[in-house]
Amino acid sequence: MPDLPSVPLTVEGSCVLHQMFHFDWSAWKSLPAEEQQAIAKEAADLLARWEQGSATGHPNQSAAFSLLGHKGDLMLIHFRDSFADLNRIELELSQTRLSHYLKISHSYLSMVEMGLYESSAKTYASLAEKGLTPGTPEWNAGVREVLDRQANALAPRLYPEIPKAKHLCFYPMDRKRGEQVNWYTEPMADRQHMMHEHGMIGRRYADSVRQVITGSIGYDDWEWGVDLFADDALVFKKLIYEMRFDRVSAVYASFGQFFLGVRLPSGNLSSWLQGQLIES
Repeated sequence: MPDLPSVPLTVEGSCVLHQMFHFDWSAWKSLPAEEQQAIAKEAADLLARWEQGSATGHPNQSAAFSLLGHKGDLMLIHFRDSFADLNRIELELSQTRLSHYLKISHSYLSMVEMGLYESSAKTYASLAEKGLTPGTPEWNAGVREVLDRQANALAPRLYPEIPKAKHLCFYPMDRKRGEQVNWYTEPMADRQHMMHEHGMIGRRYADSVRQVITGSIGYDDWEWGVDLFADDALVFKKLIYEMRFDRVSAVYASFGQFFLGVRLPSGNLSSWLQGQLIES
């Protein structure tokens, strides 16, 4: 039997952009009330259209969150079918009058990703048993058949609607490649087992938190982005703390900055621009 690939199969969906902004409150407060109202209405109408998304096909939605802490004031997240569509979002926002007061503090580009560790091992073994060699057209066709089948079955999770939860926690992460431990040199079977145990923790929180994993290798500075949506922000602490004791996180994970936001529907944007956070 030939050496089997060590790279797990993945299926991808929506392209995702996170935009974090500082808001120039001093310049904003110097505007006449009538101009503030006109700018707020223009921005709220745009956000409402983005929130609604597509009436047919994939949801292709956006959402706004009021950020806590010094890392920013406002976060926009966008799910679209292509990077070109995300770039159109950036350009459309740049043409609004509100953009004069939005100062980008951070952004993150990624793509919804689902790793298929279990399916990968079974697929590779099955193809090898048929006498196929990795990398040949016949092998690649067998892999493509599995990926297409999985993508169809997982379409709602690959192209998700943005949950209407009150809070969002976003953070990027890597798998370690240091001198002492290296995730990418561990055998496929070991990684599969560890990821299964890691996933079981998340499943225990499925009733209170919605998780969206995005892959960013080749797109941004970290390897994955994690979005957690929940009505009670305490669940973020509970879930992430419990995962710290899991081997995947305790040994192999590195984490970037964490961003916590409160949902800001388009109908409440004008109030937010007047310094009022109305929870819906």
